[in-house]
Amino acid sequence: MQNILFVYPKFPVTYWGFQHIMPFIGKKAAFPPLALMTIAAWFKEGFNLKLVDCNIEKLRDADLQWADYVLTSSMIVQKDSLHQIIARCNQMGKPVVCGGPYPTSSPERFKAATSIVVGEAESFMEKFVEDIRNNRLLPLYKIHGDKPDLSLTPKPRFDLVKLRYYTSMLLQFSRGCPFNCEFCDIIEMFGRTPRTKSPEQFLAELDGLYDTGYRGKFFIVDDNFIGNKTKVKAMLAELIGWQRRKGFPFQFYTEASVNLAQDDELLNLMTTAGFSMVFLGLETPDENTLKQAGKNQNTRHSLEESIHKIQNSGLEVTGGFIVGFDSDPENIFELQKTFIRKAAVPFAMVGLLMALPQTQLTRRLTREGRMRPEESTGNNQNLELNFIPVRNQQSLVEGYRQLLLDIYHPKNYFGRCRELILNHLPRKRAKLTKFSWRNFRFRNFYSSVRAFAYSLVKQGFSRYGLLYCGYLIEIAFRRPSHFVQAVTLAVYGHHFFRITRDMRLRQAQAMKPGLSAAGDVALNA
Repeated sequence: MQNILFVYPKFPVTYWGFQHIMPFIGKKAAFPPLALMTIAAWFKEGFNLKLVDCNIEKLRDADLQWADYVLTSSMIVQKDSLHQIIARCNQMGKPVVCGGPYPTSSPERFKAATSIVVGEAESFMEKFVEDIRNNRLLPLYKIHGDKPDLSLTPKPRFDLVKLRYYTSMLLQFSRGCPFNCEFCDIIEMFGRTPRTKSPEQFLAELDGLYDTGYRGKFFIVDDNFIGNKTKVKAMLAELIGWQRRKGFPFQFYTEASVNLAQDDELLNLMTTAGFSMVFLGLETPDENTLKQAGKNQNTRHSLEESIHKIQNSGLEVTGGFIVGFDSDPENIFELQKTFIRKAAVPFAMVGLLMALPQTQLTRRLTREGRMRPEESTGNNQNLELNFIPVRNQQSLVEGYRQLLLDIYHPKNYFGRCRELILNHLPRKRAKLTKFSWRNFRFRNFYSSVRAFAYSLVKQGFSRYGLLYCGYLIEIAFRRPSHFVQAVTLAVYGHHFFRITRDMRLRQAQAMKPGLSAAGDVALNA
């Protein structure tokens, strides 16, 4: 028997990580490592398996001593933790294999690894497992030919992770996106022809998670869930029946493109199936910049009207925004600020433009001699750039910092939450609140009560306590059916406020001994 240790590197604290809400709900991380759980399913007879997620527990020397092979998967943002893991494996003489988006986009940075897996693994996993079984691991495994069919993907091994420590579970239905955004690495890794699982395969995976006893939030991780509308509609029709038979055990959310707003049938299918939120890559309200970046799908209809239509259907919109494009107008920060407020998007994930490896943007900037030698951090909310911008870098970074300080000021954040709930979501959310006693879980109930109590104490007596209490009281009286959602948004607001405060403090430290006028204003906001 061979011992296979799967290790998931730690994420840094970011807006995306939601680390600061974990004490409210008694959890440790947002999501389990789907890629490693899926890879583990190929290891059957003759293997002992263990999975360590560094986001919820420490990787001990004893874990590494136990292992015959260490397998990792990572994104660029996890790079610091990953390289520490590789160094520890090397020190202990343990073979380490690295796969995932980071090694795929930057294989040259993994000379210290025993082996790297570049691209999607389905087409060579059987050989890979046999090579490990026979101790003849190759230094490189790489896809050749066409992208693999997703029917080859096995059910993830949910039994390998501690489900109780995560806020959401996750599965994948499709890969790829039909659009051609210049800055996007998804189309480079997964192609522009979306591939999907069959409805039967996807529901079988749902059954596997359902059988673990898990009930609650569920993230479908597709980078564009509606990339193949015909296939996703067929799946949703089956999913609705599955949810009804099971008593609606899961509440779904996912990522999509903004053209979702032009498909009433798809909106209805998603809300009927139990979807409550969707992330949209909105990027910028400036139409010229959208066209320059190849984001033409965002220019065909009014962005603000599209967002409100999706919200009116019952789907809360989370938005991704970018500043730092070459064609950004001088007033881009005011435009973004105004648009985010009018669109009523509470979770406005604004980042500086990042030139990711192997994207059209990076190739263009390289030709223009504008790429910097530093490796990308994978975190576009850092106050740094890995390329030379057209705009003065200092003014760009300072404008971005002030934009974050504005949109995540408690008054403005609660204002967007209030606007969303009172004026854009449906008055009743019956389709999204179906309940069956067979899906009642005391742990989930306790987590909700704990979050509310913790929120009342932590936020009610905070510097923004009056804003917080006024917001909740107004929702309780005017939209009581949305009160739970209002509390949820408030809890997430705590995370955003903390991240923004920490950014402000770091900036203040960097500016000592004297603060600029802008810094003084920000620190006292």
